[in-house]
Amino acid sequence: MNKKNNIILCVVAVLIACVFLFPLYWIVVNSFKLDSEIFASTPTLWPKEFTLKAYQEQFGNLFITVRNSIIIALGSMVLSLILSVPAAYGLARFKVRGMKLFILVFLITQMLPASLVLTPLYLIFSKLGILNTYFAPILSTATISIPFIVLMLRPGFLSMPKELEDAAMIDGCNGFTTFLRIAIPISKPTVITATCFSFVFAWNDLAYSMTFNTKEIMRPMTSAIYTFMNQYGTQWNSIMAYGVLLILPSCFIFVTMQKHIVEGMTSGSVKG
Repeated sequence: MNKKNNIILCVVAVLIACVFLFPLYWIVVNSFKLDSEIFASTPTLWPKEFTLKAYQEQFGNLFITVRNSIIIALGSMVLSLILSVPAAYGLARFKVRGMKLFILVFLITQMLPASLVLTPLYLIFSKLGILNTYFAPILSTATISIPFIVLMLRPGFLSMPKELEDAAMIDGCNGFTTFLRIAIPISKPTVITATCFSFVFAWNDLAYSMTFNTKEIMRPMTSAIYTFMNQYGTQWNSIMAYGVLLILPSCFIFVTMQKHIVEGMTSGSVKG
């Protein structure tokens, strides 16, 4: 009976996976089709005329947009980790007055849509003189990552045995070296997970990059997709091909780091 139930569950899991992965499959397949086949009255699950033309057209400004995306994503990731990892450790290890309020604020910021903070951030960045620079999207995307990382890392630090830190203190470590040599290595899977998510958050950003960078040369990959939409129509096969190139880094990160991500997401789940 258990074997039969396992088979049924596996079949259901495969069907659900197919449903969720079908849009991704459809994007990839359509990137190898001509626009005429994409809009054919009878949809095709595989290209009748396989072509790489849509991909060949991408190599014009691809280097510039990829460079911008990497700079913004890496900058936001580093800034988010520098600020959020110590903050999560402090909230987990020290009794801070108003702890519940801090956590509530982090939760609320996760619920705010990007459009709500665009105007105040634009005014602030305008006063600081960092519009049309990499700093504006880096700082704005970091505001998405930091609350998420703090809420993710805090349970992991809470579940870490306090005795290990006490032993390090006895061996001559101070609070900072204990944090670097004991807390972070033990929480490595969670930190890796936070690193991956913060990079992906910034890589996928569109609203902040479009608002704070009006120069085409400063815009990342997500904004360049609009170049295939003009008064003469929409090049859907080119959009699909560009979408495939855009999601490749995210897929690579989650495929190569899935072991650490799964471990990091479940770390500290018993204690919160």
